[in-house]
Amino acid sequence: MEIRALEAKHFEERLKLSEYAFQFKLAPSQREQDEQKFRPEQELGAFDEHGQLLSALTLLPLEIWVQGKPFAMGGLAGVATWPEARRLGCVSELLKRSLELMKGAGQTVSMLHPFAFAFYRKFGWEMTVERKAYTIAAGQLPLRKATSGRIERLAEADSALLDQVYAKFASRYTGTLVRTSEWWSQRVLSKPGHAAVYYNADDEAAGYVSYQIENRKMTIHELAVPTEEARTAIWTFISNHDSMLDEVSVTVASDDPLPFLLPDPRIKQELQSYFMTRIVDAEAFVSQYPFAAGEQGEALELVITDTHAEWNNGLFQLAFDADGTARLTKAAEEQSGSKQAQAAPQLALDIQTLSALLLGGRKASWLAEAGRITGDSAAVGLLERRIPQHKTFLMDFF
Repeated sequence: MEIRALEAKHFEERLKLSEYAFQFKLAPSQREQDEQKFRPEQELGAFDEHGQLLSALTLLPLEIWVQGKPFAMGGLAGVATWPEARRLGCVSELLKRSLELMKGAGQTVSMLHPFAFAFYRKFGWEMTVERKAYTIAAGQLPLRKATSGRIERLAEADSALLDQVYAKFASRYTGTLVRTSEWWSQRVLSKPGHAAVYYNADDEAAGYVSYQIENRKMTIHELAVPTEEARTAIWTFISNHDSMLDEVSVTVASDDPLPFLLPDPRIKQELQSYFMTRIVDAEAFVSQYPFAAGEQGEALELVITDTHAEWNNGLFQLAFDADGTARLTKAAEEQSGSKQAQAAPQLALDIQTLSALLLGGRKASWLAEAGRITGDSAAVGLLERRIPQHKTFLMDFF
């Protein structure tokens, strides 16, 4: 088996594999468009000795917000294998190689949408993003309230305008994408329907909603409301459609407070486990992560287990400065061996748990109670003090 990047000549072979694995068929016009957009350098394949493609994945160079800072992220998508090549280790080798490529590209974190959470947990990814899906009957929509601004429906989608609002909203969460103009045009604004922007009293774009109305149902593609004023204005706009609708459906962040604000909060709600995340390069990631400040410098030892990225595997010192910057330093092999022989480390955890701590909003104390972190309780408390509480969200799919 050989793992290597695809070439332009592999478009048809890659498309046939995807169509088979994901059970779809592209129309000829869409096929031509996809061929024009095909970027073989973002496609990684496993080939047999005859050069036949056995398995493939797409590795997207993206950025996400983490604690209000943009981080380079490798997005994995389209993982597919021909049935006759399954259980030959193709995907395992592709994922291992993708981790090496991401590390080399400075992508310290990776995200994916799993077909099975248990499968990708074996390779170090962990569930980090949950979302809520609402279905709201017309009679349960929020009460209409006056605000000091105005709503304007866009005659033509304006990605620069929408991105101003989106960035303010998305940067409050961990896991949301930093969107490029290409992402807006190809992935967001290509959806059918309409968009409306809320302008506040200072005439600043302060919220937006994109949506489609069909068969007396409003499907909200995106709802970006960085302030409560924007939330009130946008939901009043939605409620003004009540004579046209039987129901509204929308997917929001897990911390969305809408039910509490409704006259009748017993709307249909579904909590959805959505995306998985993995720290690719723990040392580089920690050096960029904005930890909470403390009264003084502090340190602890971690033994991290990562069977698919050896650079993350072993004994580390995690040192915090008073201002919240930190360094994760791997012990030398001989020091690691002698340390572990002399005494147990302060804390031990696997790469999934570290990802859940820093990217999934899970508290150190709870992870210790659940048996995912073992070791000294004082060190658990130190971690909990130094990791700011954060919420996760992702409005996109890849």
